[in-house]
Amino acid sequence: MTARRIRIGIDTGGTFTDVVAFDEDSGEVVTTKTPSTPGNPADGFLAGIDKVLGIAEAEFADVVAVSHGTTVATNQLLEGKVDALGFVTTEGYEAMLEIARQSVPDGYGNSYFWVKPDRIVPRDLVKGVGGRLDFTGAEIRPFDEDGARTVARWFKAKGIDTLGVCFLHAYANPAHEERMREIIAEEHPDAVVSISSEVLREYREYERSMTTLVDAAVKPKLSRYVNNIKDRLATQGGRTIPFYVMKSNGGVLSADEVVHQPITTVLSGPAAGALGAALIAKIAGFDKVLTSDGGGTSTDVSVVIDGEPTLTTEGSVGVYPSKIPMIDVVTVGAGGGSIAWLSPEGTLKVGPHSAGADPGPICYRKGGTDVTITDAHVFLGRIPPHLLGGEIPLDVDAATSAIQQLAGKLGISAEACATGILEISAWNQANALRQVTVKRGLDVRDFALTTFGGSGSLLLCRLMDILNVPTVLVPPNPGNVSAFGLLTVDVKNDYVQTHVALQENVDPADLQREYDALTERAAAALTKEGFGQEQHVFVRTADVRYFGQAFEVRVAVPDGPITADTLTAIADRFHAEHRVLYGYDFSGDSSQQVEVVNLRVSGVGPIKRPEILRADGAKPQPQQTGSRAVCFDADAGYVETPIFWRPDLPAGQVLTGPVIIEEFGSTVPVHPGFTARVDDYANIIVTRSEES
Repeated sequence: MTARRIRIGIDTGGTFTDVVAFDEDSGEVVTTKTPSTPGNPADGFLAGIDKVLGIAEAEFADVVAVSHGTTVATNQLLEGKVDALGFVTTEGYEAMLEIARQSVPDGYGNSYFWVKPDRIVPRDLVKGVGGRLDFTGAEIRPFDEDGARTVARWFKAKGIDTLGVCFLHAYANPAHEERMREIIAEEHPDAVVSISSEVLREYREYERSMTTLVDAAVKPKLSRYVNNIKDRLATQGGRTIPFYVMKSNGGVLSADEVVHQPITTVLSGPAAGALGAALIAKIAGFDKVLTSDGGGTSTDVSVVIDGEPTLTTEGSVGVYPSKIPMIDVVTVGAGGGSIAWLSPEGTLKVGPHSAGADPGPICYRKGGTDVTITDAHVFLGRIPPHLLGGEIPLDVDAATSAIQQLAGKLGISAEACATGILEISAWNQANALRQVTVKRGLDVRDFALTTFGGSGSLLLCRLMDILNVPTVLVPPNPGNVSAFGLLTVDVKNDYVQTHVALQENVDPADLQREYDALTERAAAALTKEGFGQEQHVFVRTADVRYFGQAFEVRVAVPDGPITADTLTAIADRFHAEHRVLYGYDFSGDSSQQVEVVNLRVSGVGPIKRPEILRADGAKPQPQQTGSRAVCFDADAGYVETPIFWRPDLPAGQVLTGPVIIEEFGSTVPVHPGFTARVDDYANIIVTRSEES
């Protein structure tokens, strides 16, 4: 019997680990879920592989690659669990982190109340080293090697084993930083070191310092996690299985390389979900899509236009700015495990704290004592009294008792309390969606909404009402879209070089030389990842602004040799993009000069994607699998609602609310006044019912 070629995608969330197996030869896709194991996420990871291989009737020997979306770095930063860090910078600039950008969140009207958060490195763990470069990389003062050795020994004596190094203008010349790393290796060999010229070769020393320190902060934990899984995969499979980790930029990277670039994984899981949803929605015929990925802990939202999620380098995770290319995702603490609580004023709040997988919601019967969004759903009948097709029974009575107690404190009915919890959660999600649309100058009504994740589709009807979105698409196996997205992702590396020059002063030969150097680095990385030269794809972009502006706009750079015509095309694209973003441009004003700031190259190694197959339209007319009392509105009370099993629904099937559509990993409650239709690719398309 011929060995099969199976690729596996695994997305480890706070509550569940989602797994998808793709048979490259037959095109078959198999999905499943298993509870996450927060104590040691590798246990849930390997349990998921065993489970999906059992369903696919395959062996471990058939696995040719594993791609993984991890929240290890994300959660460490969101929870602020950063161990003792040391920071080495240019002598005289030790207060760089304290000064930061001198900006106050929500404007200066908030300056009286705002308390400056703790720096990622306290002032007493910052050390300066002599030596100075100018902005061209030329040496003004030589590097102080004796001072560098003194600093390295000081950190060793203090027991600080994680260090970030950022010297002024190292983006133009990394020599001083590289020598500092060599000296640390000699004097303090146990130290984990990140240097800014490798993490972010871009000007603006505060953002470069912060990004480098975040990279250093997550490196020990992420390295242990990735190497643990890699070793256990090798032990279980008896061979080295190619293991890839999802990056925030929409690409994957081998485990061997990602441990040297840990910051690139800070939005690993959410990025995979956005890419999976982007592909599904594009094939279904939607070119402007909002994605909403609802899990057990949080909901992640993003914008997709023409199949491509929007990218940003102005992102942050928690309170830490991370100036690396990442899919523009906004995360809000509104997941199935988000906890409902009373503020000191006696008002109802929901999240951002989550009961997670352990102890989980009260209805899980694992020791949870706080009412969660899942408890409200099960009390109202909107989800069945079990999860994962019956694998996890839910205790409806325990959830009911807890919600009644909370309602008693508020002086309202239990139904009003539960629907209030869900209403707050829906508004939290809606506000996140507004952040990626309205705040970016986009009209939310121009988009279709794609909801996925285990809890992502439970509030879709309320989101349609709040945002006035015309259409919602729910993919098949919505809980596994992030894991599916991991199988659609190419290997991708980003390289940047600051090159500040006015358009009229740019020498095309200089630009050509810089782009060639970046492309060479990208090509070397792709070759190391096992891609032949004929497979290499390079994407060139530039960050451009009007002279005097503080921020840039990224535009595509035409392929081919860099000429004067190329520079004109870059300027024209910048004017057009500036007009889209801000409503005006200076294309007709010769006094407003265009300035190039950063040059970027992305190296892409393409992989074979799973094909999204058409649904079977010849299934027999489905029969409802039962009914139960469901409360869609506290005032209207419970109504007996038909239940359908989603895999039974043929293409073209139309169901009018109220109706509940259930499947293995999630549930879609269709409220009164809404209609659900199954399209040719087995997606559920929800719209408002036509007025009679």
